[in-house]
This record gives sequence, C-alpha cells and structure tokens, in this order.
Amino acid sequence: MTIRTESRLTVAGSVDDVWGYLCDVGRWAEWAPTVLACEVRGGGVLQAGGWIDQRARDFGWNHRRSERVTLVDSPRSLAFAGTMGTSVARWGMEFAAVDGGHTDTMMWVEIDRANVMRAIPARTLESQVQHTSDIEMAAIKAAVEADAGEP
Repeated sequence: MTIRTESRLTVAGSVDDVWGYLCDVGRWAEWAPTVLACEVRGGGVLQAGGWIDQRARDFGWNHRRSERVTLVDSPRSLAFAGTMGTSVARWGMEFAAVDGGHTDTMMWVEIDRANVMRAIPARTLESQVQHTSDIEMAAIKAAVEADAGEP
C-alpha cells in the first residue's frame, strides 16, 4: 500500500531563490530535521541519475543513507528516490511563480509500505510524514525569506 502526502505554501521569494536554496544540498540540515549533513556524491550539482549522500537521524538512530536524484527540471521540480525504514520512498518539490515575486512551493512524499513498516497503521504513518513535511516547508520558507531579506 502506498501513502502520499503533500505540503504546500507560498514563499516570499522568486522561483530562482527557492530553486537555488533547495539545490544547495549542503544546507538541507537547516530545514530537514532528519538530515545532519548532505552532499552530492562526487561533488558538483544535482542532476538526474546522480546521488546525494546524507548523515541522518531517523527513528532515534544515526546512520548514513543515499538517495537517487530522479528528476531535475530547472527551475520547476526536483525528485528523489530512496528508502524510509524498510520501505521504498520517493519525494519531490514543485515550484511555480505567483504574483508579486512569490513562489508556490509544494513538497510531496510517497512511501510504498513494506515489511515491518506495514505494522504501522497507514493513517499514523501518513500523519507523521505530513507533520514532518509541514515542519520542513515552514523552515524552507523562513530560510528563503531570510536570505532574500523579507520580513
């Protein structure tokens, strides 16, 4: 069974501002509570087919994880594939310009529950993922707006 969540908000900054912030994977620890450090494998920029490597803290333990970059459509969308616990997971971001130099920003997460993750009720897992995504989106908004000098 696959669960999917979406979080959306408007950022007071241009699409290029939001795009630039999210493509700087070294800053992901600023907005993603489970990320301790992140880098593009081999250096360089995000590109489809590449990998990002992270030091992370999930479910109370520190570990390393890697995510495949599945989509880089500058400056409209990014997508990644990896795991969450014992399940396959995908997540991405989509951006669209709105009036006044603002950006409609949406984060989606999909998890194909497998193995022991099936023991977690779907609604409980969905609620936890939604809560985390909402926290991440608020942190992205705050960082981009602070970088742009917005109130």
